[in-house]
Amino acid sequence: MALALYRKYRPQTFAEVVGQEHVTEPLINAIRAGRLNHAYLFSGPRGCGKTSSARILARSLNCAQGPTAEPCGECNSCRSLAADGHGSVDVIEIDAASHGGVDDARELRERAVFAPVESRYKIYIIDEAHMVTAQGFNALLKLVEEPPSYVLFIFATTEPDKVLPTIRSRTHHYPFRLIPPPAMRELCKKLCVEEGANVADDVYPLVVRSGGGSARDTLSVLDQLIAGAGAEGVTYERAAALLGVTDAGLLDEMCEAFAAADGAQVMEVVERVVEGGHDPRRFAGDLLERLRDLIVLTQVPDAASSGLIDAPADQLSKMTSQATRMGTSTLTRMAEVVADGLAGMRGATAPRLLLELACVRAILPGSDESMAGLLQRLESLEQRGASAVAAPAAPVARPAERPVERPAAPAPAPEPVPTPAGKPDPSPEPEPEPEAAAPVSPPAPAPEPAAGGVTAASIRRQWDRIMMAMKDRKRTTAAILSEATVADASDGEVVLVFKHAFHAGALQKEPAYGSVVEVLGEVLGGTWKLRCEVGEAAQIPKPPPKAQAAQPPRQRPQAQTIEEPPPEDYDEPSADDPVAPGSFGTSEEQAVKLLADAFGAKQIRAN
Repeated sequence: MALALYRKYRPQTFAEVVGQEHVTEPLINAIRAGRLNHAYLFSGPRGCGKTSSARILARSLNCAQGPTAEPCGECNSCRSLAADGHGSVDVIEIDAASHGGVDDARELRERAVFAPVESRYKIYIIDEAHMVTAQGFNALLKLVEEPPSYVLFIFATTEPDKVLPTIRSRTHHYPFRLIPPPAMRELCKKLCVEEGANVADDVYPLVVRSGGGSARDTLSVLDQLIAGAGAEGVTYERAAALLGVTDAGLLDEMCEAFAAADGAQVMEVVERVVEGGHDPRRFAGDLLERLRDLIVLTQVPDAASSGLIDAPADQLSKMTSQATRMGTSTLTRMAEVVADGLAGMRGATAPRLLLELACVRAILPGSDESMAGLLQRLESLEQRGASAVAAPAAPVARPAERPVERPAAPAPAPEPVPTPAGKPDPSPEPEPEPEAAAPVSPPAPAPEPAAGGVTAASIRRQWDRIMMAMKDRKRTTAAILSEATVADASDGEVVLVFKHAFHAGALQKEPAYGSVVEVLGEVLGGTWKLRCEVGEAAQIPKPPPKAQAAQPPRQRPQAQTIEEPPPEDYDEPSADDPVAPGSFGTSEEQAVKLLADAFGAKQIRAN
């Protein structure tokens, strides 16, 4: 019978413990300095190395060359405590789940007074220490507080809060953590090389995710896949089918349907999930993890290199495209909807129906009156507007020019017929023949607005995308740009307002100026210039309006009014003079006038 991987490759020294450097390094330093405590508490999730570290500590203390942080592995104590060893009479492991009563504690207390048989220390490793009853802990309290010089306790537990506080206060507490995915993946690759197993690269993310950060669970999954592999090795299809995880292709298709808001495609993917024999609950969980990865990509573009996302290169490119098209607000609401649907599937008799409802709700923000639904609709509109601005303008079709027809020569007028009186007969003049139609000149093309018609309001709506692109390019410049407020945008120029002159001056210099201009061109399209001002956005004067063609004055009904003459020092305002900020009354009156002029709104006054 083959030995399980998690037993065969159990770490034998502190250097072999993976992902727990915050625990192993202090223990190594304590052993080298000779500052050992009589009781330790190792806590953390299952399978993360608590019991293995307790055995390593026992080997280090009882090694013939020790106490040493690097056991020799050759002496009797080291061989007996190895992974394939028979155990040591001086290192007693107790499972508190079945020996946590007061009688077991009394028996331990009676045996602890005897000196070790062949080792330097008598070490008690109490696993699942939270299962010891309160009476059992009270029976051990005096021994743990003042043990003999040769007795040492190591408590291992997944729930340290359930350990009696009087016991916990007398120990050195070392919290173990889940192993990060990059470290776990490297460990799996190393073991596969030593075992000579052929495992595809895209299988490792499935194994690491199935293990959930536990080394024992991860190695058990890997051991199962290697044992059931054929001559071709462990393939992605075989691993996905055996582990029951959703195929990445189905997740890609669902995310594409989400990005396009295609309800028909959503229902088709759900149908394929059910036809493939996948559990709707498992698919919803995997879809939620994929949405999480997309949200991380929107916030951290280099998430793959930093270890936040574990995915192959081709899969990562698809995910990056999906995250860019959907946006943070859309992805966040979709994740919340799918999470609510997953919570409702627990114990439900029709999980497929709940999955369909959750997926359809995710692409219909109009049915959601919450703030999340509103943000998703606004983000969709902004992305559509940005796509329309970035798209090249369609050529304007001009009417075909018709050939100019020259008018025919007029017929000669008839000579006057003399009358009896010798005067010409006043016959009517011939009517002129209708001439040909005048040539139709093509209409002059309308002048295109500067930078695609982008306004200050539209720039503010896309400010998050601008800041994200700026952070990818230069973080220091992005920090300066975060202090700016968009005051105006016209004629290809963006006016930014800063509270401090230092920020405005720094952004006007190269290379910061060029970087911001390039980012504006990438996000907004077109070519832009920058003008930085200091002060408040409302105090920046706008450029005077351009002179418009003179229009005839409107006819006003004449009213019998008496106009008073203007004062002597009155100056007639010029059309080129800028309008004073307060010439239209208070800010509230200006807002009411703007709404009335632009949208025909009427003000409702309370009685």
